[in-house]
Amino acid sequence: MNHTKTLPLPLFYDSNNAASWSYRPDPALLLQAAPDWSRQHGITGSARDGRRLHLLLIDVQKDFCFPEGSLYVAGRSGRGAIEDSDRIARFIYRNLDRIAEITTTLDTHFAYQIFSPTFWLTKDGRHPAPFRFVTSDDIRSGELRPDPHVAALYTGGNYTWLLDYVIHYCKQLEKAGKYQLYLWPYHCLLGSDGHALVPVIHEARLFHSFVRGSQTLSEVKGGSPFTENYSVLSPEVLVTHDGRSVAQKNTEFLRKLLDSDAVVIAGQAASHCVKSSIDDLLDQIVAHDPKLAGRIYIMTDCMSAVTVPDGNGGFAADFTTDAQKAFDRFANAGMNLVKSTDPIESWMTVN
Repeated sequence: MNHTKTLPLPLFYDSNNAASWSYRPDPALLLQAAPDWSRQHGITGSARDGRRLHLLLIDVQKDFCFPEGSLYVAGRSGRGAIEDSDRIARFIYRNLDRIAEITTTLDTHFAYQIFSPTFWLTKDGRHPAPFRFVTSDDIRSGELRPDPHVAALYTGGNYTWLLDYVIHYCKQLEKAGKYQLYLWPYHCLLGSDGHALVPVIHEARLFHSFVRGSQTLSEVKGGSPFTENYSVLSPEVLVTHDGRSVAQKNTEFLRKLLDSDAVVIAGQAASHCVKSSIDDLLDQIVAHDPKLAGRIYIMTDCMSAVTVPDGNGGFAADFTTDAQKAFDRFANAGMNLVKSTDPIESWMTVN
Protein backbone atom coordinates (compact mmCIF):
# COMPACT_ATOMS: atom_id res chain seq x y z
CA MET A 1 0.00 0.00 0.00
CA ASN A 2 1.34 3.41 -0.96
CA HIS A 3 1.52 5.66 2.10
CA THR A 4 3.44 8.53 0.51
CA LYS A 5 1.27 9.51 -2.44
CA THR A 6 -2.15 11.08 -2.11
CA LEU A 7 -4.70 9.20 -4.18
CA PRO A 8 -6.57 10.98 -7.01
CA LEU A 9 -10.27 11.64 -6.94
CA PRO A 10 -12.27 8.96 -8.77
CA LEU A 11 -13.78 10.05 -12.07
CA PHE A 12 -17.35 9.60 -10.81
CA TYR A 13 -16.92 12.24 -8.10
CA ASP A 14 -18.51 15.59 -8.95
CA SER A 15 -18.03 18.29 -6.32
CA ASN A 16 -21.16 20.06 -7.58
CA ASN A 17 -23.15 17.24 -6.01
CA ALA A 18 -22.07 18.45 -2.57
CA ALA A 19 -24.70 21.16 -3.03
CA SER A 20 -27.38 18.83 -4.41
CA TRP A 21 -30.09 17.68 -2.01
CA SER A 22 -31.55 15.34 -4.65
CA TYR A 23 -28.34 13.61 -5.79
CA ARG A 24 -28.53 9.81 -5.50
CA PRO A 25 -25.33 7.73 -5.67
CA ASP A 26 -25.57 4.32 -7.31
CA PRO A 27 -24.15 1.59 -5.02
CA ALA A 28 -24.05 -0.93 -7.88
CA LEU A 29 -21.82 1.32 -9.98
CA LEU A 30 -19.55 1.98 -6.98
CA LEU A 31 -19.20 -1.74 -6.36
CA GLN A 32 -18.37 -2.29 -10.03
CA ALA A 33 -15.65 0.39 -9.95
CA ALA A 34 -14.06 -0.73 -6.67
CA PRO A 35 -11.92 -3.74 -7.82
CA ASP A 36 -10.23 -1.79 -10.63
CA TRP A 37 -9.54 1.10 -8.26
CA SER A 38 -7.98 -1.29 -5.73
CA ARG A 39 -5.72 -2.90 -8.37
CA GLN A 40 -4.77 0.38 -10.01
CA HIS A 41 -3.61 1.94 -6.75
CA GLY A 42 -2.40 -1.15 -4.90
CA ILE A 43 -4.97 -0.82 -2.13
CA THR A 44 -5.45 -3.78 0.20
CA GLY A 45 -8.21 -4.59 2.68
CA SER A 46 -8.40 -2.56 5.87
CA ALA A 47 -8.03 -5.71 7.99
CA ARG A 48 -4.33 -5.66 7.03
CA ASP A 49 -3.73 -2.10 8.29
CA GLY A 50 -1.01 -2.04 10.89
CA ARG A 51 -2.26 1.29 12.20
CA ARG A 52 -6.01 1.74 12.70
CA LEU A 53 -7.16 5.16 11.53
CA HIS A 54 -10.81 5.75 12.41
CA LEU A 55 -12.69 8.57 10.65
CA LEU A 56 -15.58 9.81 12.79
CA LEU A 57 -18.14 11.87 10.85
CA ILE A 58 -20.62 13.56 13.16
CA ASP A 59 -24.16 14.25 11.94
CA VAL A 60 -23.36 14.78 8.25
CA GLN A 61 -27.07 14.65 7.51
CA LYS A 62 -29.14 16.50 4.95
CA ASP A 63 -31.06 18.67 7.43
CA PHE A 64 -27.75 20.12 8.64
CA CYS A 65 -25.86 20.29 5.37
CA PHE A 66 -28.18 21.88 2.79
CA PRO A 67 -30.07 25.19 2.69
CA GLU A 68 -33.18 23.06 2.03
CA GLY A 69 -32.64 21.39 5.41
CA SER A 70 -34.50 22.51 8.50
CA LEU A 71 -31.34 23.35 10.44
CA TYR A 72 -28.71 24.20 7.86
CA VAL A 73 -25.27 24.85 9.37
CA ALA A 74 -24.30 27.76 7.16
CA GLY A 75 -21.50 29.20 9.27
CA ARG A 76 -20.73 32.86 8.73
CA SER A 77 -20.04 32.38 5.00
CA GLY A 78 -23.48 30.95 4.21
CA ARG A 79 -21.91 27.93 2.47
CA GLY A 80 -20.36 26.31 5.52
CA ALA A 81 -21.70 22.76 5.55
CA ILE A 82 -21.85 22.49 1.74
CA GLU A 83 -18.14 23.21 1.42
CA ASP A 84 -17.40 21.00 4.43
CA SER A 85 -19.15 18.07 2.76
CA ASP A 86 -17.06 18.48 -0.38
CA ARG A 87 -13.84 18.57 1.65
CA ILE A 88 -14.88 15.51 3.69
CA ALA A 89 -15.61 13.50 0.54
CA ARG A 90 -12.30 14.57 -1.02
CA PHE A 91 -10.44 13.60 2.17
CA ILE A 92 -11.97 10.12 2.09
CA TYR A 93 -11.06 9.51 -1.57
CA ARG A 94 -7.53 10.88 -1.28
CA ASN A 95 -6.80 8.84 1.84
CA LEU A 96 -8.81 5.75 1.02
CA ASP A 97 -5.83 3.49 1.63
CA ARG A 98 -5.10 4.98 5.06
CA ILE A 99 -8.58 5.06 6.59
CA ALA A 100 -9.34 1.73 8.24
CA GLU A 101 -12.95 2.48 9.12
CA ILE A 102 -15.54 5.22 8.96
CA THR A 103 -18.32 5.79 11.47
CA THR A 104 -21.14 8.22 10.76
CA THR A 105 -23.31 9.38 13.64
CA LEU A 106 -27.02 9.87 12.98
CA ASP A 107 -28.92 12.48 14.93
CA THR A 108 -32.34 10.84 15.20
CA HIS A 109 -35.44 12.59 16.52
CA PHE A 110 -39.21 12.37 16.96
CA ALA A 111 -42.06 14.88 17.21
CA TYR A 112 -42.23 15.23 21.01
CA GLN A 113 -38.85 15.77 22.66
CA ILE A 114 -37.70 18.21 25.31
CA PHE A 115 -35.90 20.45 22.80
CA SER A 116 -38.89 20.57 20.39
CA PRO A 117 -41.53 23.34 20.32
CA THR A 118 -44.23 20.64 20.51
CA PHE A 119 -43.07 19.71 24.00
CA TRP A 120 -43.91 23.18 25.40
CA LEU A 121 -46.74 25.67 25.69
CA THR A 122 -46.58 29.42 26.32
CA LYS A 123 -48.81 31.32 28.77
CA ASP A 124 -51.48 31.67 26.10
CA GLY A 125 -51.47 27.94 25.32
CA ARG A 126 -49.54 28.09 22.06
CA HIS A 127 -46.41 26.20 21.10
CA PRO A 128 -43.39 28.53 21.27
CA ALA A 129 -41.30 29.36 18.25
CA PRO A 130 -37.93 27.61 17.89
CA PHE A 131 -34.56 29.30 18.40
CA ARG A 132 -35.13 30.24 22.02
CA PHE A 133 -33.65 29.25 25.35
CA VAL A 134 -35.67 27.65 28.14
CA THR A 135 -34.58 28.22 31.75
CA SER A 136 -35.79 26.87 35.05
CA ASP A 137 -37.05 30.39 35.85
CA ASP A 138 -39.17 30.37 32.67
CA ILE A 139 -40.92 27.23 33.93
CA ARG A 140 -41.35 28.38 37.54
CA SER A 141 -42.83 31.69 36.37
CA GLY A 142 -45.26 29.97 34.01
CA GLU A 143 -43.69 31.61 30.97
CA LEU A 144 -43.38 28.09 29.56
CA ARG A 145 -44.87 24.79 30.66
CA PRO A 146 -44.86 21.25 29.28
CA ASP A 147 -47.72 20.34 26.97
CA PRO A 148 -50.10 17.91 28.76
CA HIS A 149 -49.89 15.68 25.69
CA VAL A 150 -46.29 14.90 26.73
CA ALA A 151 -47.44 13.65 30.11
CA ALA A 152 -50.02 11.47 28.41
CA LEU A 153 -47.38 10.09 26.05
CA TYR A 154 -44.57 9.41 28.47
CA THR A 155 -45.56 9.60 32.15
CA GLY A 156 -48.94 7.92 32.33
CA GLY A 157 -50.57 11.32 32.65
CA ASN A 158 -48.51 12.34 35.71
CA TYR A 159 -48.19 16.04 34.93
CA THR A 160 -46.77 16.93 38.35
CA TRP A 161 -43.88 14.52 37.81
CA LEU A 162 -43.22 15.98 34.37
CA LEU A 163 -43.20 19.54 35.70
CA ASP A 164 -40.75 18.59 38.46
CA TYR A 165 -38.55 16.84 35.93
CA VAL A 166 -38.27 19.70 33.42
CA ILE A 167 -37.28 22.11 36.22
CA HIS A 168 -34.69 19.55 37.36
CA TYR A 169 -33.47 19.16 33.78
CA CYS A 170 -32.94 22.86 33.21
CA LYS A 171 -31.22 23.24 36.58
CA GLN A 172 -28.86 20.36 35.73
CA LEU A 173 -27.90 22.03 32.46
CA GLU A 174 -27.43 25.38 34.16
CA LYS A 175 -25.30 23.77 36.86
CA ALA A 176 -23.10 22.00 34.29
CA GLY A 177 -22.52 25.31 32.50
CA LYS A 178 -22.27 23.74 29.03
CA TYR A 179 -25.61 24.66 27.52
CA GLN A 180 -29.02 26.00 28.39
CA LEU A 181 -32.00 24.12 27.03
CA TYR A 182 -32.61 25.40 23.51
CA LEU A 183 -35.62 24.85 21.31
CA TRP A 184 -34.66 23.80 17.78
CA PRO A 185 -36.70 23.52 14.60
CA TYR A 186 -37.74 19.97 13.79
CA HIS A 187 -34.72 18.26 12.29
CA CYS A 188 -33.46 14.78 11.49
CA LEU A 189 -36.89 13.26 12.17
CA LEU A 190 -36.65 9.53 11.69
CA GLY A 191 -38.11 8.63 8.30
CA SER A 192 -37.71 12.12 6.85
CA ASP A 193 -35.49 13.07 3.93
CA GLY A 194 -33.49 15.30 6.25
CA HIS A 195 -32.42 12.35 8.41
CA ALA A 196 -30.38 10.81 5.56
CA LEU A 197 -26.65 11.26 5.11
CA VAL A 198 -25.36 13.85 2.65
CA PRO A 199 -25.30 11.94 -0.65
CA VAL A 200 -21.68 12.70 -1.60
CA ILE A 201 -20.50 11.55 1.83
CA HIS A 202 -22.67 8.44 1.68
CA GLU A 203 -21.17 7.79 -1.75
CA ALA A 204 -17.62 8.18 -0.46
CA ARG A 205 -18.14 5.92 2.54
CA LEU A 206 -19.72 3.24 0.34
CA PHE A 207 -16.79 3.37 -2.09
CA HIS A 208 -14.40 3.13 0.87
CA SER A 209 -16.33 0.11 2.12
CA PHE A 210 -16.21 -1.66 -1.25
CA VAL A 211 -12.56 -0.88 -1.95
CA ARG A 212 -11.27 -1.73 1.51
CA GLY A 213 -13.65 -4.47 2.62
CA SER A 214 -14.69 -2.35 5.59
CA GLN A 215 -18.24 -2.27 6.96
CA THR A 216 -20.27 0.95 6.81
CA LEU A 217 -20.85 1.85 10.46
CA SER A 218 -23.34 4.22 12.10
CA GLU A 219 -24.04 5.33 15.66
CA VAL A 220 -27.60 6.50 16.33
CA LYS A 221 -28.18 9.18 18.96
CA GLY A 222 -30.88 11.55 20.14
CA GLY A 223 -33.98 9.39 20.58
CA SER A 224 -34.77 10.01 24.26
CA PRO A 225 -37.76 12.33 24.81
CA PHE A 226 -36.32 13.68 28.06
CA THR A 227 -32.80 14.82 27.20
CA GLU A 228 -30.76 16.46 24.51
CA ASN A 229 -28.02 14.27 23.04
CA TYR A 230 -25.54 16.51 21.25
CA SER A 231 -22.68 14.11 21.94
CA VAL A 232 -22.49 10.66 20.40
CA LEU A 233 -20.95 9.47 23.67
CA SER A 234 -23.41 10.74 26.26
CA PRO A 235 -26.77 12.48 26.65
CA GLU A 236 -26.81 15.81 28.48
CA VAL A 237 -28.70 14.49 31.52
CA LEU A 238 -28.62 10.87 32.68
CA VAL A 239 -30.94 10.73 35.71
CA THR A 240 -34.35 12.19 36.64
CA HIS A 241 -35.06 14.17 39.79
CA ASP A 242 -36.26 10.97 41.48
CA GLY A 243 -33.35 8.80 40.42
CA ARG A 244 -34.68 7.10 37.30
CA SER A 245 -32.46 6.54 34.27
CA VAL A 246 -33.09 8.88 31.35
CA ALA A 247 -30.54 7.50 28.89
CA GLN A 248 -27.19 5.71 28.85
CA LYS A 249 -23.65 6.67 27.93
CA ASN A 250 -22.31 5.02 24.78
CA THR A 251 -19.48 3.17 26.53
CA GLU A 252 -18.97 0.58 23.80
CA PHE A 253 -18.29 3.18 21.12
CA LEU A 254 -16.09 5.14 23.52
CA ARG A 255 -13.91 2.05 24.01
CA LYS A 256 -13.64 1.64 20.26
CA LEU A 257 -12.41 5.20 19.84
CA LEU A 258 -9.91 4.89 22.69
CA ASP A 259 -8.57 1.67 21.15
CA SER A 260 -7.95 3.30 17.74
CA ASP A 261 -4.44 4.36 16.82
CA ALA A 262 -5.80 7.62 15.41
CA VAL A 263 -9.24 9.23 15.32
CA VAL A 264 -9.95 11.92 12.73
CA ILE A 265 -13.09 13.96 13.45
CA ALA A 266 -15.25 16.06 11.11
CA GLY A 267 -18.92 16.93 10.74
CA GLN A 268 -21.63 19.24 12.04
CA ALA A 269 -21.94 21.37 13.91
CA ALA A 270 -18.60 22.55 15.29
CA SER A 271 -20.39 24.55 17.98
CA HIS A 272 -22.72 21.80 19.16
CA CYS A 273 -22.63 18.08 18.35
CA VAL A 274 -18.97 18.02 17.31
CA LYS A 275 -17.92 20.12 20.28
CA SER A 276 -19.96 18.09 22.73
CA SER A 277 -18.71 14.75 21.39
CA ILE A 278 -15.08 15.84 21.63
CA ASP A 279 -15.69 17.24 25.13
CA ASP A 280 -16.96 13.85 26.28
CA LEU A 281 -14.10 12.05 24.54
CA LEU A 282 -11.57 14.37 26.17
CA ASP A 283 -13.09 13.81 29.62
CA GLN A 284 -12.57 10.07 29.21
CA ILE A 285 -9.06 10.51 27.81
CA VAL A 286 -8.08 12.63 30.81
CA ALA A 287 -9.51 9.96 33.12
CA HIS A 288 -7.72 7.08 31.34
CA ASP A 289 -4.48 8.47 29.90
CA PRO A 290 -4.02 12.15 28.93
CA LYS A 291 -1.41 11.15 26.33
CA LEU A 292 -4.20 9.61 24.23
CA ALA A 293 -5.22 13.17 23.30
CA GLY A 294 -2.37 13.11 20.79
CA ARG A 295 -4.25 10.45 18.81
CA ILE A 296 -7.18 12.81 18.10
CA TYR A 297 -7.16 14.93 14.91
CA ILE A 298 -9.86 17.59 14.45
CA MET A 299 -10.30 18.70 10.84
CA THR A 300 -11.33 22.27 11.46
CA ASP A 301 -12.00 22.98 7.77
CA CYS A 302 -14.59 20.17 7.67
CA MET A 303 -17.04 21.60 10.21
CA SER A 304 -18.95 24.84 10.69
CA ALA A 305 -20.70 26.59 13.55
CA VAL A 306 -24.44 27.17 13.93
CA THR A 307 -25.57 30.65 12.91
CA VAL A 308 -29.13 31.99 12.84
CA PRO A 309 -29.67 34.86 10.35
CA ASP A 310 -31.71 37.80 11.61
CA GLY A 311 -33.10 38.68 8.17
CA ASN A 312 -31.18 41.95 8.05
CA GLY A 313 -27.78 40.71 7.02
CA GLY A 314 -26.68 39.84 10.54
CA PHE A 315 -27.23 37.01 12.97
CA ALA A 316 -29.83 36.51 15.67
CA ALA A 317 -27.45 33.87 17.06
CA ASP A 318 -23.86 33.08 16.15
CA PHE A 319 -22.02 30.24 17.87
CA THR A 320 -18.75 30.63 15.91
CA THR A 321 -16.86 32.03 18.90
CA ASP A 322 -18.02 29.10 21.04
CA ALA A 323 -16.55 26.69 18.49
CA GLN A 324 -13.24 28.54 18.34
CA LYS A 325 -12.92 28.56 22.13
CA ALA A 326 -13.53 24.82 22.11
CA PHE A 327 -10.84 24.29 19.44
CA ASP A 328 -8.35 26.22 21.57
CA ARG A 329 -9.22 24.14 24.61
CA PHE A 330 -8.86 20.87 22.71
CA ALA A 331 -5.46 21.94 21.32
CA ASN A 332 -4.27 22.91 24.79
CA ALA A 333 -5.21 19.41 25.98
CA GLY A 334 -2.95 17.85 23.33
CA MET A 335 -5.40 17.19 20.49
CA ASN A 336 -4.38 18.12 16.96
CA LEU A 337 -6.12 20.83 14.91
CA VAL A 338 -5.55 20.00 11.24
CA LYS A 339 -6.71 20.85 7.72
CA SER A 340 -8.09 18.21 5.36
CA THR A 341 -6.42 19.97 2.44
CA ASP A 342 -2.92 19.44 3.88
CA PRO A 343 -1.23 16.11 3.07
CA ILE A 344 -2.02 13.68 5.84
CA GLU A 345 1.71 12.96 6.25
CA SER A 346 2.20 16.57 7.35
CA TRP A 347 0.10 16.04 10.44
CA MET A 348 0.13 12.30 11.11
CA THR A 349 2.49 9.35 10.97
CA VAL A 350 0.61 7.07 8.59
CA ASN A 351 2.85 3.96 8.47
